[in-house]
Amino acid sequence: MDRRSLWPDFRPQWIVYEDDDIIAVDKPPGVPTMDADGLPARLTHWLSVNLGTGQKLTAYLGIHQRLDRETSGVVVYAKRREANAGLARQFEGRAVEKTYVAAVSGWPVGGERTLRDRLGKGRDGRMRVDARGKLAVTHARETARRDGRSLLEVRIETGRTHQIRVQLAHAGSPVAGDSLYGGARASRLMLHAASLELEHPVTGAALRLEAPVPWELSDWLEHGEIRFPRPESVSATLHRAAERRWALGRSEDTTAFRLANADGDGLPGLALDVYGDWLVAHVYEGGGATATPELLDALDGLGFDGVYLKVRPRQANRLVDTRRDDLAPAAPVRGRPAPDEITVLENGMPFVARLGDGLGTGLFLDQRENRRRVRELARGATVLNLFAYTCPFTVAAALGGATRTVSVDVSAPALERGERYVRALGTAGEHGFVRDDAFGVLRRLARGGDRFDLVVVDPPTYSTTKKTRWKSGRDWVRLAEAALAVVAPGGRLLACSNDQRMRHATFRKYLRDALRAAGRRAEQVKDLPDPTDFPVPAGTEPHLSSVLITLA
Repeated sequence: MDRRSLWPDFRPQWIVYEDDDIIAVDKPPGVPTMDADGLPARLTHWLSVNLGTGQKLTAYLGIHQRLDRETSGVVVYAKRREANAGLARQFEGRAVEKTYVAAVSGWPVGGERTLRDRLGKGRDGRMRVDARGKLAVTHARETARRDGRSLLEVRIETGRTHQIRVQLAHAGSPVAGDSLYGGARASRLMLHAASLELEHPVTGAALRLEAPVPWELSDWLEHGEIRFPRPESVSATLHRAAERRWALGRSEDTTAFRLANADGDGLPGLALDVYGDWLVAHVYEGGGATATPELLDALDGLGFDGVYLKVRPRQANRLVDTRRDDLAPAAPVRGRPAPDEITVLENGMPFVARLGDGLGTGLFLDQRENRRRVRELARGATVLNLFAYTCPFTVAAALGGATRTVSVDVSAPALERGERYVRALGTAGEHGFVRDDAFGVLRRLARGGDRFDLVVVDPPTYSTTKKTRWKSGRDWVRLAEAALAVVAPGGRLLACSNDQRMRHATFRKYLRDALRAAGRRAEQVKDLPDPTDFPVPAGTEPHLSSVLITLA
């Protein structure tokens, strides 16, 4: 596929107003107005490359307005220095009337309020009401209401960081989808910059710049839940999810990632993964999405060379055979087939996947950043990879310069594939592969005094072997205790759980219980950030918990 067709530099349809002096665009949610993901900000990058007319923009671009990444709506820029002074004067002098639409819960019936608070910086990127902070003034008026949910018209006199979000939350009515300030569960931040009223910076004529209110806000007002989009909105929702991954989509170093993450992208029951030029669709039983011809056509319309389908039943982890044509057809459901094995990149590292080989592909994309960390930690180190599957963590360790790796898994086919992938790298170091139960291997290593600088533990949520039975939960204590016994002094344990039922705080508690049981002292117990392409709705914990323990 031509990646620029899905992730172009510029989308002219987002321009809501343009003349020789200024340009205004309707910024989608998830698109930053400031630099992000190591790349120039989307909007300024687009505007530096093209205009709606296709003409080359001069190097000058005057910026006086910013929206939070997940806030949608109208943003205006000066195209010439002669226009910039007029814009600056109005924005800095608070002469621009800014009107937003917010979907909230808990607003007083029919209420209209003026919120006056002083805001200061808090922790973890949050702002807070602080008597020593700067004054923020917000006017809010209810325009629609359903079952305790409201749409508000919001006007702001000041422009403080997160102003609307902080003040509405402080007033007891947080914006839906606002994970920072306690908003109700929603598919996105339900805040939209609807209009700007100002004078033209050169002619002085009155201007009203407007961006239509997205359908998600009224849909949340009506239903108060994340629903699969209406047929006429499916394509727009898919493209919106893609826009959030622009930096990944345009990356030359990463060609495998999640394109849409179910509820987190407003597509309950549907997850989409990119593997190079192919798309893999995961449809979760009872989640809201169904693999209708219309949906498959919409996926095909994204422009990938082919689309593979994986229908995931509720108890997929208990299936004996995942290579069933009714669940995971070997051939693509749209487009042309991929090679039996394809090589994709993550942060420049090559990994191999099989798209038509049952429910699995051999590569879990949510571990991309953890594999990058393993590569960084592996230089000159010895690494033990438990529940290795097809050994992606071992590939990362070998590429990072590990002097020795040991990969353990009970599945002979998966481990054989992993060994083949690792050996094909041609890296230095000793690489061993053990087909056995992880608990048994840990006992033997501990008895033999074998120790590792880094131990990676990424088990399934449920498994049974001839020797042991494993179930995520309290079993984590004995697993982590056994793993800690073979970590060298000053070494590290990377523990990962994909158990959606287990809260992250509970996972941390089990790991601390394991430290005490093993008699080991931790210099640091560090929570690792969630992958950015796996967003979840506000009020919902991510499915992946990753903790890096550094021992004394």
